[in-house]
Amino acid sequence: MDDPSSIFDAAFWLTIAAIIVLLMLSGCFSGSETALTAASRAKLRARADKGDAGANAALEVTEDSERLIGAILLGNNVVNILSASLATALFTRLLGSSGVAMATLVMTVLVLIFAEVMPKTYAISAPENVASLVARPIRWVTLLLSPIVAVVRVIVRGILSLFGLQTDPESHMFSVHDEIAGALSIGHASGVVQKEDRDRLLGALDLGNRTVEEIMRHRSGIQMIDCDMSPSNILDAVLASPHTRLPVYKGERENVVGVVHAKDLLRAVNKAVRDSGDPEALQKFDVMAVAMKPYFVPDTTALDEQMREFLKRRAHFALVVDEYGSLRGLITLEDILEEIVGEIADEHDTEADQTLTPNPQGDYTVDGGMTIRDLNRQLDWNLPDDEANTVAGLVIHMAQSIPETGQVFAFHGYRFEVVSRRENRITKLRIRPLDERRSTDD
Repeated sequence: MDDPSSIFDAAFWLTIAAIIVLLMLSGCFSGSETALTAASRAKLRARADKGDAGANAALEVTEDSERLIGAILLGNNVVNILSASLATALFTRLLGSSGVAMATLVMTVLVLIFAEVMPKTYAISAPENVASLVARPIRWVTLLLSPIVAVVRVIVRGILSLFGLQTDPESHMFSVHDEIAGALSIGHASGVVQKEDRDRLLGALDLGNRTVEEIMRHRSGIQMIDCDMSPSNILDAVLASPHTRLPVYKGERENVVGVVHAKDLLRAVNKAVRDSGDPEALQKFDVMAVAMKPYFVPDTTALDEQMREFLKRRAHFALVVDEYGSLRGLITLEDILEEIVGEIADEHDTEADQTLTPNPQGDYTVDGGMTIRDLNRQLDWNLPDDEANTVAGLVIHMAQSIPETGQVFAFHGYRFEVVSRRENRITKLRIRPLDERRSTDD
């Protein structure tokens, strides 16, 4: 039997100390990986802007995520394999051939608890704090191991290419837009973010992805003035309209020659009558003398770009044309703002209230011209708006025809019933979500 003093010598204790140090290094690598991948770049940027050098280092080290992960995994695997080898040699010396099994069991427990679960749990509980703390040491490790990591990356990409898989080293791990949208959805689901706040923020984010065509008022619904009308009829039409700006056309509605502002018109009429002292002077009034030059925009213009143009021009009103120059509709600055804050109404609005309430059967009666986006926002539905902008347009697209009054359709998990139709336009529909019970009843 071996002398115990020869077993528990300096080499024994040095091996145990080395295993402990290697387990600590493994824990540092594991915790650093979790913290640096879980930390919010937005929060790190806010800290960096306040002068936090650690947060700034974390932002820099996570720029090349592939190299970062490669270096951490390389370092972690080296220390884990080395610690397992030392433990195997140690237990073999103590227990002979059965020491291999004992070393495997002991090191599995130690690595799992002290090198994986515990550091990762701590890192995920405060990822920004840990990321700021470990960023600078990890940066040096990344620089030291970068040659080996580069070789590994080449080998990995070569193997993946053999299977027809390509990687883009320039691509980012996440989209800022997707990250914010995902955070808002999670916040709303957990009750931290109110639905109205979520809708406003998502509306602002989506402005760059949506075009003027999607929210414009169609030309069939535009109130316009014929410049050949008598001045008194023009004045009556302007006073009767709930809008302050009205397009002026000559001959046919497609031929828009100006835009008249109600305030400009009233000022000019008042001045003409007051200066002449003759009420008949109104009959000689020329509406084109106060009409502004029309402002036309393409129907493919992004909403955020159009809003910037409105602000730059100090304008609130634009006419929308297609690629052939034909009039499609009009858009206002208020229309774009409503995509962010929701419906804006005042005492002069005459349109029916679009606040939707269900009947006892759970059906919602909606106007055919209501946009799918507004319907989804009000009821928190998820009807697709890729093929059509309005509810009526969606029904026509799915039916591949213009439905008759009373026809019922079911698609995308909802039931659509055509309530009324005027000529070729669907004016009213009843909609409700389908569930198993109602599906069987229908």
